[in-house]
Parts: sequence; structure tokens; C-alpha cells
Amino acid sequence: MKVQYTAKSLSGEEKKGELNVKDERDLASQLRAEGFMLTSFKEIKEGEKKNFQTSFLDRFQRISLKDKLMFTRNLGVMVASGLPISRSLNNLAIQTKNKKFAQILTKIQGEVQAGGTLANGLSKYPGVFGELFTNMIRVGEASGNLEEVLNILALQLEKDHDLISKIKGAMVYPAVIIIAMLGIGIIMMIYVVPQITSVIKEMGAELPYSTKLVIAISDGLKNHLILVLSGFVAFIIILRLLLATEQGKKLIGLSAISLPLINKIVIKVNCARFSRVYSSLLKSGVPVAEALKIVSNTLTNLYYKKAFQRAAESIQKGTPLSKVLYEEKKIFPVLVPQMLEVGEETGKTEQIMLKLSEFYEEEVEQITKNLSSIIEPVLMIIIGGAVGFFAVSMMQPMYGAMQNIK
Repeated sequence: MKVQYTAKSLSGEEKKGELNVKDERDLASQLRAEGFMLTSFKEIKEGEKKNFQTSFLDRFQRISLKDKLMFTRNLGVMVASGLPISRSLNNLAIQTKNKKFAQILTKIQGEVQAGGTLANGLSKYPGVFGELFTNMIRVGEASGNLEEVLNILALQLEKDHDLISKIKGAMVYPAVIIIAMLGIGIIMMIYVVPQITSVIKEMGAELPYSTKLVIAISDGLKNHLILVLSGFVAFIIILRLLLATEQGKKLIGLSAISLPLINKIVIKVNCARFSRVYSSLLKSGVPVAEALKIVSNTLTNLYYKKAFQRAAESIQKGTPLSKVLYEEKKIFPVLVPQMLEVGEETGKTEQIMLKLSEFYEEEVEQITKNLSSIIEPVLMIIIGGAVGFFAVSMMQPMYGAMQNIK
């Protein structure tokens, strides 16, 4: 029978979950082996809704890349030490501070306890464990090489985390400057401009178009601030929905590989990710065509996804991957197909792609280090232009009125 239980350790730590057991004695025996005492249990009838006590806020809790990295690394250590997967999952569910992740791990433990494979348990949570993760675990279980696969996945997740952290870190400075600039601009439009406007009107000066524009924006923010903010939020929501469509994804992908400065980062990040993921999949024993399909699902840029989908079809027809990538000149620097060609000729594709990923990761690190020094003058020009436009718009009518007085 399948039961839902609660148990406590001697230290007072509480544990909840589901297990397939013969009877209450079997349940108590299993929990006792894990250092827990059974406090209550309830049999789950077939079709009965599972009742995990989840708070309202827990529903919005996300599983971070760091959580998955720690899970993968620790699971690899436990498997290497000879601990059964079911017990390893139980230990990890207890250790994790993310309640939602703990519940997911407990459910996966139940699947494994019932005789299922770890890969099948993971595949039921595609939003947490992607296709790459699940397929590599499946290959590891089938080949009896799960420990090595987990180590490869941990390294892959660590590199992903490093790449994302570097890019986010490089964008913090410009984001703070832009937000501060917008905040100061709104305050000036609401409190400063109306006072200047009243002086201009008293002087009876003729208003140029730029001044009328500033005054109109000021009046709109002052009199309809809530409406303006609501409209801005609605615009962001609609824009996100539009960008989630096929055409929207094409537009984002094209912009990312076409805009100066941004395109260098995007291309190098995607090349680094492809090289490392492809190397990891080949090392795990995944066939080339299947590996390319998985790679296409791990990349977010639509142009890269389509390129690898075409490559997977060409591979099945006998065309080398390097030849396919030579034709994708816009999104792959010539170094990628050249190195891949060497790997195909020498039979060392896995090692060469790993070296290529390290090269591009270093390139991304160098770009992100220099990014703030590149963005800073651009921001200064934008801020200077905005301040200049505002100053001229406000001072021009006042200067004209003073000239008329003379």
C-alpha cells in the first residue's frame, strides 16, 4: 500500500513524505533505519489527491540553479560512498532549505522506493530537471556509471551558474544607474517642472515644442501618476506575452545576434554552453543525433535551437556536424567548426569541445570584466543628452522672454 506519513528524529526534526510499504510495521522499520520515528500515517487510495502541506508563499518559491547544483554534487558524493539512491534522496530532502524542492525530492524518493528509476522520477518535473539532466541520468543508470555522470552534471551546472552570475554582475551597474535616472526624472517632472512652468507662464514667454513636450509629460505624471504606472505595467505584461510567441522569440534572437556589443556576449555564451553540453553528452555515451536534439532544447536563442535541430537531421543523413556549422556563419565563429572538424578527424571530439568551452568561458569572463567600462561612457552620453534637453527646454523660453523685456 502507498501511505503518506510524518516522522520525527531524536533531535526533533520533522519529516513528511510518501512510501510504498507492506504494512505499518514495514513503514516504521524503514523510517527507523533512517533515524526517524513514525508519528502518523495515512493510506493513499488510488485517485486520491496528494495532500502536501504547502503554504501560499511556497507555491511561488523557485528552484534555483544553486539548489540543483548542491543537490547534484551531494547526490554524487552519496552514490560514490555506496548509499542507496532512495536513502540519498531522503537525506537530501531533509537537508535542503527550499521547501518546494524538498517536497519534489520526497516524491521522487517515493518513485524510486516503488521500483522506478531515478531518471523516470526526475522526468516528471521537467521545469526543475531539464531534458539534459534527465537524459544524462538515464544514460548513467543504464551504463552503471551514475557517479561519473553526476560529477559531469555538477560541473556543467557550476559552469552555467558562473556564466549567469558574471553576466548578471556586469549588468548590475547600468541597471542601478538607469533606475536612479528614471527615479530622479519622475521626481523632477512631478515637483520641479511645475514650479518652473508657473514662472514661465507669468513671464508670458512663447513656448517651443520641446518645452511643451516636457510640460505635457510633467502634467501627465503629476495628475495621472497611478494611471501612467498602471499603463506601464500593462505594457510590460503585453510585451512579455508578445515576446513569448514564435515571432517574438525570432525578434529577440535576431536582436541578440545583431546588436553591437550584445552580439559578442550572446554568441560566445552560446558557443561555450554548446561546447560543454555537447562534450558532456558524448562523454556520457549519448548518440550524436540525440545529443544535438538535447543541446537544441538547452539553448534559449531560437536561431541556435533551429541550427542544432537542422544539424541533428543532417547528421542522420551522414553529414558531419562540422560541415553543417560551417554554413551557420552568422551564429558560429569559424573557430567552432574548425575545432569540431579536428575532433571528428582525430576521434577526440569530446576532449576538443571541452577545451573549446573553456576558451569561450574565459572570453565571456574577459568581456564581462570590461563591460562596465564600455557601458559607462554610453550611459554618460544618454544622461548628458537627457539633462541637456531638459535644461534647454526649460531655459529657452525664459531667455526669450528676458530678451523681449530688454
